[in-house]
Amino acid sequence: MKNIAFDSHKRYTLCSVENEKGEIIKEQRIEHEKGQITGFLKQFSPGSPVALETIGNWYWIVDEIEAAGMVPKLVHARKAKLLMGSYNKTDRLDVRGLNHLQRVGSLPEVWIPPGEIRDKRDITRTRMYLVNQRTCLKNRIHATLAKYALSITGLSDIFGQKSRELLKDRINQLPKYCRFATRLQLRQINGKSKEIDKFDELMKKVFDETSQVKLLRSMPGIGFVFGIVVAVEVGDVNRFASPQKLASYAGTTPRVHSSGGQTRYGRTRPDVNRYLKWAYNEAGNSVSLIRKKYPERHTSKLYERVRRKKGHVKAVGAVARHLAEATYWILKKMEKYKDPALKHITSRDI
Repeated sequence: MKNIAFDSHKRYTLCSVENEKGEIIKEQRIEHEKGQITGFLKQFSPGSPVALETIGNWYWIVDEIEAAGMVPKLVHARKAKLLMGSYNKTDRLDVRGLNHLQRVGSLPEVWIPPGEIRDKRDITRTRMYLVNQRTCLKNRIHATLAKYALSITGLSDIFGQKSRELLKDRINQLPKYCRFATRLQLRQINGKSKEIDKFDELMKKVFDETSQVKLLRSMPGIGFVFGIVVAVEVGDVNRFASPQKLASYAGTTPRVHSSGGQTRYGRTRPDVNRYLKWAYNEAGNSVSLIRKKYPERHTSKLYERVRRKKGHVKAVGAVARHLAEATYWILKKMEKYKDPALKHITSRDI
């Protein structure tokens, strides 16, 4: 059995092959053309592990590795670099370092979702991207109106159907060129909303409301869209050793610096699943909006308690972490969400 490692870039991959003793058998640069990687790997024994760092184009490379009968091992790039402990960086040092980690059994692997899930993920991820674009456009219009003291107060959403005429009146009061730019942004918001609606319709056709999704929807703030996002991004929950591991993967836990009896909590880490992070934070925001309607819920009480001390953002983060940890137990036990504040009573769907 050989150890094989890839250092892949946009146009080529450097491959290094070692035997069980760590002796280099072959090193070769492979140009990125369909079939080249598969053809190169077929000269070695089937079933050999192939280490590949998480890069933007790993999807098709994994497909090529599997087509050659090899076992792809997706590697957490940042953790691998730390474990290698090398001051210098070259393609050759990287592939040899990955093979060394394979040989000693300390390769920091990342879960590879099946091809079907990888394909379907593009629906939910693109929808999230469009929602973020629409939010940015809305924020720009809010800022523009505020610059000219034309803000609209007393409404939760100035872009809703009921407030559109009022919004148009405010835009008409803007200076000439600012008015032109704002109207254009408003048309883009309308276009983004229509595109998002199309994705929502597609999701209902493509994704079945499985038993997992139904169970996830029993959590406060989790509807059909967020339930689908959580299900496809988490995948097999058994790959997480604990609920804290899942919460960390979802980007809902802060960095910790503890030394000399003093502990300081910082921002969340950047190398997390940002799609899960988005879903849980959006669910936390939903909880903040309906907390007065359901004051008896644990999430409502948690939000209020943290908000009084640390503000809205921290409170939403606390709720997001609770939901992430709850997801672990829901999928592990395949049971509905049990509200800690209500004991034996399950939370009502939203």
